Amino acid sequence: MIVNQIDQAKANIRVQAYSFTSAPIAKALLNAKKRGVDVQVILDKSQKTQRYSSATFFKNVDIPVFIDSRHAIAHDKVMIIDSEKVITGSFNFTKAAEERNAENVLVIQSPELADKYRGNWETHKEHSE
Repeated sequence: MIVNQIDQAKANIRVQAYSFTSAPIAKALLNAKKRGVDVQVILDKSQKTQRYSSATFFKNVDIPVFIDSRHAIAHDKVMIIDSEKVITGSFNFTKAAEERNAENVLVIQSPELADKYRGNWETHKEHSE
C-alpha cells in the first residue's frame, strides 16, 4: 500500500473523504502516524452523526480530523502524499469500495498537481470544524 511507502524526509499525508470505513487504510494511516508522518484528515459532515465513525477513530488515535460542513456533501476522495503524489478517483475509502463496487483509483506522481490538491485541501480545512 502506498501509505506504507512514505518518504520520511517529507512525511505528510492529507486526506479528504466523504465516507471512510476501510479498516486497512485507517490502520495504514495510523501506522504512518506512529512512524512520525504528519497525517491530517478532512471528512464530510455525515461523519458527525454516526455513533462511532472514522472521525471518532482518528480523534481517538490523535490524528487531526476536521469536518467539512460547508457543503451539501463533501464528496472528496483524495490523498496527497509527501507533496508529490495524489491518489484520487471514484474509490471511496470504504470496505464496499474494496470488496464489492466497481471503482477506479488514480495514483499520480506530480509535485505540481500535488501542490494544487494541497492548496484545495488547505482551503477546505480553513472552513472545517
